[in-house]
Amino acid sequence: MHVHILGICGTFMGSLALLARELGHRVSGSDANVYPPMSTQLEAAGITLQDGYGATNLSPRPDLVIIGNALSRGNAEVEAVLTKRLPYVSGPQWLAEHVLPGRRVIAIAGTHGKTTTASMTAWLLETQGLEPGFLIGGVPRNFGVSARLGAHGAPFVVEADEYDTAFFDKRSKFVHYRPDIAVLNNLEYDHADIFPDLAAIERQFHHLVRTVPGDGALLVADGEPALARVLGEGAWTPVSHFGSADDSDWQLLLDASDASHFRIHHDAMEVAVQWSLTGEYNARNALAALAASHALGVSVASGAAALSRFESPRRRQELRGEVAGIRVIDDFAHHPTAIAATLGGLKSAEGRLLAVIEPRSNTMRLGTLRARLAESIADADAVWWYQPPGLDWPLDEVVATSPVHSRIIDDLDVLVDALVAEAKPGDRIVAMSNGGFGGIHQRLLDALEVAHG
Repeated sequence: MHVHILGICGTFMGSLALLARELGHRVSGSDANVYPPMSTQLEAAGITLQDGYGATNLSPRPDLVIIGNALSRGNAEVEAVLTKRLPYVSGPQWLAEHVLPGRRVIAIAGTHGKTTTASMTAWLLETQGLEPGFLIGGVPRNFGVSARLGAHGAPFVVEADEYDTAFFDKRSKFVHYRPDIAVLNNLEYDHADIFPDLAAIERQFHHLVRTVPGDGALLVADGEPALARVLGEGAWTPVSHFGSADDSDWQLLLDASDASHFRIHHDAMEVAVQWSLTGEYNARNALAALAASHALGVSVASGAAALSRFESPRRRQELRGEVAGIRVIDDFAHHPTAIAATLGGLKSAEGRLLAVIEPRSNTMRLGTLRARLAESIADADAVWWYQPPGLDWPLDEVVATSPVHSRIIDDLDVLVDALVAEAKPGDRIVAMSNGGFGGIHQRLLDALEVAHG
């Protein structure tokens, strides 16, 4: 079967392409902006990529078209699919019908931390010989790919996004997955382009809760008022809580003197975790992953030991290189809470933390959460804001209220030059965006080599 995917370089759709290829299908796809790491994965898998949308991409005629949620009516290729009466389906529906049947599904949901938590969960299952399948919105470095089928009948871990499914299906993606185990990591307002308010997102999470069977498991973060409201609408599945509260079923105990060390208390048992990651944010993700894998038989002790060998996914506090003692770090953070968590996790008594941020997501472009941006950067020593074309509001107001030195630059070359001129040995430059950011990470490393090499 020839499967053609519209929006193939998005993290979800690209991962679907890998699964379809592994199932033996011939796979092609198109996207308006092809960039690594997804494009690199797809090309390595022998998948044909078309840069740009158009009717010619549908020749030869595919047997099925999978349409991503970034595509809408008026797109030239979408219009051609409809005019030619080609069979089409959404990505989540295709996954639910062709990959998930007969598998025990673990869905990792939440506004933040889905990619890291899903990667950890798959890794913990892998270390126990379960050979799980997975679809993750990033590239877990323990596996090197964002998706795989896994062993026949093995558990399947899916990053369960609340974003809408397709232009013809406005339900959240995760309602298609019908998980046996659902992790609700956190919940706050996001996706301002499709949700009018937080209550609308809570309603979608409630729909997810409704799909979990009575003999399944709901693993819910404590200290999350929005998730408490979701459960207040009804829950028909046993609920376990995880977090720092004294009465949590899975309790996180942090060691304030060592950011890479924490303890987990569960069912009268306490285990210690020593790993390469830092920050409470990552520790809570690890707690959720351990609880999810434990529901499939992974012991607390073996799971905790496996975390010491976990490598964070690509673009999650990923060290891209170091020149003259200056480290360049890539991170996907694009929401005030995620920005604050990333900077908090990287904060150190040694060396300065220089942040460069592209407000690229739909929510950021609309300015819905702009009032929280200034407070989100408090742990940085200095911040450079990149003002991309099409931003609907001025960044000046963020700089005016910034607790740290901040600048706005709207030219990437100028931005790179400014960062290189400022950086000193021992500094860390963390670039945060949910897009390719114009390849700024490699541009910085190249410019640092010229300046210091």
